[in-house]
Formats: sequence, structure tokens, C-alpha cells
Amino acid sequence: MKKILLLIPSLVIFITLSSFSTLNKGSETAQPIIPSASEIGKGLKQALLQGTAKSSDKLSAVDGFFANAAVKILIPPEAKSAENTLRDIGLGSLCDNVILSLNRAAEDAAKQAKPIFIDAIKHMSLQDVTNILLGPQDAATQYFKKNTSAALLLAFKPVIQKSLDKVGATKYYGDFAKEYDKVPFVRKINPDISDYATQKAIDGLFIEIALEELNIRKNIGARPTPLMQKVFAFADSKLGN
Repeated sequence: MKKILLLIPSLVIFITLSSFSTLNKGSETAQPIIPSASEIGKGLKQALLQGTAKSSDKLSAVDGFFANAAVKILIPPEAKSAENTLRDIGLGSLCDNVILSLNRAAEDAAKQAKPIFIDAIKHMSLQDVTNILLGPQDAATQYFKKNTSAALLLAFKPVIQKSLDKVGATKYYGDFAKEYDKVPFVRKINPDISDYATQKAIDGLFIEIALEELNIRKNIGARPTPLMQKVFAFADSKLGN
């Protein structure tokens, strides 16, 4: 019995050390595996293609702009007083038609965004990729703003103009300006709304891309491929997420 009692402290120490060793092994395996430069490039590009495609698809759907408060296009700020005046005199439906048609035109144009983003992603350098992965939460969005805005403007402008004509926005806004010009002692407004609609459509696209980027960075479930999971786990460990 004495021998058994003498053995108990030794057993307790052995079990404790064994448990500690097991925990250490578990924590070691929990550390993210450092991806290669090639894997970082491919994994991030998968994420960028996913985010931009989702944004383009979402906004190009019916009501993609119109039913989304974050990107919905309203009457231009400089024409807000005109809108208020026209609503006050019973022409609210005309204002509503302008707003709806502006958003329909933007939804039409959003379909053109995908190939522009794909081209920008293809031309990213390894340094670009690293800067985005380990940069601020909107690093990818800022990269796209810098490198695709001019191309988006060129691609969107004719589509927006054609869409404005197709959905009646050109006529509605022309009527809107004409009716407001009939009001005495008011400043006339520019009946051309295509530049405004084009820029607002591009702004809306970047707002949506920023949301998709944040989702991928913060939500493990938004990383569907093993490579994306590996790359962003590494980024999380480096950034302390």
C-alpha cells in the first residue's frame, strides 16, 4: 500500500506533462501554414474574382440598384429643390419615373463590369497581390478604383446613355427639367443626366465590392476554396484578425 501511495505523485506529474505536451502539439498544428508566393497570388485572385463577380451579378439584377438603399440612385443633389417643387405641385410620379429609370440604366450597365475587373486582376503583380492581402480592409477596392475607374467610365457611358434612352430616363428627366423650368424665378437645371448616372453607377459598384471584400476578410465561410482558406488564414495570423 505504501508503494502505491509513493507512486501517485509520480503518476500525477507524468499525466500533467503528457497533457501539456499534447496541448503544445495541438497549438502547433493550429498555426496556419505559410503559403508560397504563387499560392498567395492564386488564392487572392480567386477571392477578387469571386467578389467582383458577385458584385456585378447582384447589381445587374432587376432592382439591384433600385432596391438597395446603399447604392440607389436618386435625383441629382443640385436638382433636389426642383424635385421638391415638382412633388409639391402634384408631379411626384414624374420624379418617381426619373429615379426608377436611372436605376434601371445602372443595372443594365453593371453587366459590363466583369471583363474589366478580370483584366485588372490578370495584370496584378506579386507586389500588388501582397499589398492587397496584407493591407487595409478595403485594399482591393482601392486598387480597383485606381486601376479600373477610367475603363469603367469608358465602358459604362455608352451603355448608360443607351439604357437611359431605352428605359425612358432621358425623356423623363427632360420632362422633369422642362416642368421645373416653367416655375417662375427658379434656376434652370441641366436636362442631360448621363454623366451623373454613369458616375453613380460606378460608385455603387465600388460600394458593393467593398462589402464583398470585407465579407471575405471577416467571414471564414466566404472562402469556399482550400487555397483561399489557406491564404486568408495566413493573412489573419499576420494582421492579428
